[in-house]
Amino acid sequence: MKIPKIFGKRNSSEQDELRALEKMENMVIQQEATLHPKFKTLSDFINKTPSANFISAGDIADVNGWWVKLSIDIDHPLAWNVVQEYAHVLNELSLSERLPTVFKPVSPPPYMNGGPRDFLSWVIECPVSDQPPGTIMKWLESRLPNPVDAASSWEDMEE
Repeated sequence: MKIPKIFGKRNSSEQDELRALEKMENMVIQQEATLHPKFKTLSDFINKTPSANFISAGDIADVNGWWVKLSIDIDHPLAWNVVQEYAHVLNELSLSERLPTVFKPVSPPPYMNGGPRDFLSWVIECPVSDQPPGTIMKWLESRLPNPVDAASSWEDMEE
């Protein structure tokens, strides 16, 4: 993710936000270079899903949980199907079968960067340690269209 240069004078809060974004960009680059093996199966699965691309992952130290960040190409014809399926499985599978995960959109300040095509991302958060990323991948794999990387599997859902 490249942070665009903004011309003109900036107030101190804008400068602080830019510094924070630059730090985050460096952390993401560093994170990608040192991806923990526990995220491999989930990151591979995300990359097979139409319109989705794995960005980064990490641990939530204070609760022994983890998070995964991904992008979804909003111009892809199946983008909203992917959002709907991920949201259903990760947020509200059923009243008796809820996963300890949250799937949500995240974005840096749009007024400083741009619109959703370039700066809207999605995060899967799991605040518990007893549901590793591989287990969540298996839940997604068992409930999303199969095969997940075949557009025709997703298109059948529209009928």
